[in-house]
Amino acid sequence: MQKILISGASVAGPVLAYWLRRHGFEPTVVERAPGPRKTGGHAVDLFRPAMDIVEKMGVLAQIQARETGTEHLTVLRDGAKRPVEVDAKRVMQVLSRRHCEIMRDELAEVLIGASSGEVEYVYGDSIASLRQDEAGVDVTFERGAPRRFDLVVGADGLHSNVRRLVFGDERQFSRPIGAYLAVASIPNYLGLSDRTILVSGVDRIAGVYSARHMDDARALFLFRSARELEYHHRDVARQKQLLTEAFAGLGWEAPRLLAEAQRAQVFYFDTITQLRMDTWTRGRVTLAGDAGYSPGAAVGGSTSLAIVGAYVLAGELAAAGGDHVRGFRNCEETLREYVTSSRSLALTVAKRLIPGSPLGLWLFAQSAWLFNRVPTSWLRALARLSRSSVQMHDAFVLKDYADVGRPAAAAAAVHA
Repeated sequence: MQKILISGASVAGPVLAYWLRRHGFEPTVVERAPGPRKTGGHAVDLFRPAMDIVEKMGVLAQIQARETGTEHLTVLRDGAKRPVEVDAKRVMQVLSRRHCEIMRDELAEVLIGASSGEVEYVYGDSIASLRQDEAGVDVTFERGAPRRFDLVVGADGLHSNVRRLVFGDERQFSRPIGAYLAVASIPNYLGLSDRTILVSGVDRIAGVYSARHMDDARALFLFRSARELEYHHRDVARQKQLLTEAFAGLGWEAPRLLAEAQRAQVFYFDTITQLRMDTWTRGRVTLAGDAGYSPGAAVGGSTSLAIVGAYVLAGELAAAGGDHVRGFRNCEETLREYVTSSRSLALTVAKRLIPGSPLGLWLFAQSAWLFNRVPTSWLRALARLSRSSVQMHDAFVLKDYADVGRPAAAAAAVHA
């Protein structure tokens, strides 16, 4: 029973821990935060392969119960008199055969709960150093006592601590796509429950949405900048200043949304960045989710990719009988095309979602208007023909790793 340390308890980490435990490994998850985050966060999408995985985990009903329930999308072009109304559920039915939108932190809570009591979760701590040898990895922590593991997995997000310790400075691998994302938890002063409202201008789009079971709302901001913005990913005051500058003069509710974002206690801001690594494995250490192959937050389906990546990593390790060299290699080979396609999708979505010219802005609004008038069958056909379509998520075929690498007694216990 190999001992495997996982850094990060958001999405990839808990999924990986669940499946490693099912395959007979002994995972431990360390998380810098003092506990599971229960407030804040933004809405994320789960597409068919990720939905299939959470169903295998037995948590599909819990996730669907927390679905945001967004049914309507209102799109306003800055300066235009009339908004365009879009059937949001129809959009997702066209793009994916199986889909769910859920708040990220609620998703993490459900995923952690799936292995609660079976997996060791260590909160309020982080890896300080890693030293590999032929037989294992010696790990020191910022707070806890040193421990030794057979393998270590960095599932700690875009600004991965594990990646920095093992592979070096993040700038070697990060490829900003020129867009920025900000999300703030704000009062639901518009009384939204099943509707997202967006106002779009050249190089920027702002919006607000809530969920049927939430008391508050989320203000969403996407924008481009002609120059790379200078800030630290933990300097919230600077981030809020940059956000205000980027959206100055935008109409509709944008001034109110900016004011609420300035007061928000829960706030996220970062560049939409792709991680491009020739390999996300070095010796007994590997990366999962955004830490190794982020396609770009909000535009590339990174949450679904993280769930799939964690599932495949655990399965390939089990299929290799715990041989990490073979298991890590097979995982990368299995995911490589999916990762590459997700990157391409992210670039296409960012370009279309944040128009860079008045003409592009007008075309964006017209596309929303046209969507309501084209038969669903036609839209599905067009989506299948597009190489950059989000349907590339649905095209990924999951392997069945059931019982692979597990002792007979453990397999029987799971099925019982």
